[in-house]
Amino acid sequence: MDLEEDQKRCCERLNWAIAQLGGDPNPSLIARIAGLVIQTMTGPWRFFHTPEHIFEVGESGDAVEVLAALFHDLVYVQVDQGVSVNISAFISPFVKEVNGQLVIRDRDDLPDDLMFELMLGVFGFQPGQGLIPTAGQNEFLSAVIGAKCLQHALSLGSIAEIASCIEATIPFRGRAEDGSTPGERLHHRLEAVNQTYSLGWSTAAIDAIVKRAVRLANRDVENFAYPASADFLDNTWNLLPETNHDLANANSYTVYGYRMSLQKMEGFMYFLKPELVFQRFQNEPEEAVYQQLVERTGRNLDVARLYLGSKLLSIAVVEALSRRIGRDIPLATMMGELPSFGVTTAQLENFLPIVDVMPYPPETDLEWEVLSLLEKGRSQSSSYDIKNSPVATYLIKSLGFKASRELLKEAKAFFKGDLTAEEFLQCCDRSVLEPIVSGVAKVFASRQEAVQRERISSQVHS
Repeated sequence: MDLEEDQKRCCERLNWAIAQLGGDPNPSLIARIAGLVIQTMTGPWRFFHTPEHIFEVGESGDAVEVLAALFHDLVYVQVDQGVSVNISAFISPFVKEVNGQLVIRDRDDLPDDLMFELMLGVFGFQPGQGLIPTAGQNEFLSAVIGAKCLQHALSLGSIAEIASCIEATIPFRGRAEDGSTPGERLHHRLEAVNQTYSLGWSTAAIDAIVKRAVRLANRDVENFAYPASADFLDNTWNLLPETNHDLANANSYTVYGYRMSLQKMEGFMYFLKPELVFQRFQNEPEEAVYQQLVERTGRNLDVARLYLGSKLLSIAVVEALSRRIGRDIPLATMMGELPSFGVTTAQLENFLPIVDVMPYPPETDLEWEVLSLLEKGRSQSSSYDIKNSPVATYLIKSLGFKASRELLKEAKAFFKGDLTAEEFLQCCDRSVLEPIVSGVAKVFASRQEAVQRERISSQVHS
């Protein structure tokens, strides 16, 4: 979908939702808001957090959820490498930068602004507080922008409900020291907000607001519980270039850069606990539904950990070989360029032997599934990577998962600098390593032959 279509769709969503809430939108202002949202969500580093994502998150929700979804990812400092000029105008009166960190201005330095005070109450933030990217910074600032954009059309109560939904999308939070869940803590803050601003909410109304917020937050992360692990990995691969921008440059990113992206993602997958992904407040969602979400998430995380570990092992071999040439070698130099525009070049996978009989076949359903994902591929290719993993497939089929797990420990020692590249290569089975070495050499040879043909052609025509 192109930019114009996205803006039109965003306008339609804004107008519909505001009308549903009894608001009176200003048409020209709504058009500018839609342009702001879509332009921000189509930034150069947005691969997952895109217009399609915010439309999907709000798709099946009510008017409050639709509006919260449209604004909830506007600020994403880690991805956008800061805050764009267009949206910074909304938040610069309220925050400042101190030593590279965004900080809420001190009370004496803050303007008298009802919307901002309301956001402080909903999120439980204070003047002078430093904002942390992984602890609500992006969601808080997105909510501030949403409130400022919508204040002309909606009541204070409706804006507080929208902000509550955005607050709930702060991800991966567990129980506090007092045992309270994120939903319970939000409920407590909304009780205070209700009194401070005389919103007239009953306890049942606040319960419903928090349930709705949990519902939207769970849709925001629903990909973690996809029934097909291949679909879950597709989303994972869309996240990689958001945090490693070099990957956007297909055929020029380095072996080291690609490995670092995989390593960070693997570390994140091991850090994440299934029960922290999805939220529950009272009976939203129902217990059986919640448990299914947690179980599916656990399965997908298990698949992702083994899958990423297998790919890390394969890239470790390639990186160790690349050190014989230099330290900043493009991955395409070692493995061949990605197919593009109908042009194919020599690729490492074409020179690897086919392992018809595995000496150490997978022992569990999980291992069989991961091997299938490595061999056949994720659901979709990405702009910077093919969907299957030929080198990892070859290694797993040759060594088996058990030996590969042990070798991965040596690979990580190499990554840390505890082993040299040559020391790591010496840990590898020579009979398995040699075809990879030979394949890389053939990739180099094909390039040399191509250059040689060009030189001969130039001589003939001179």
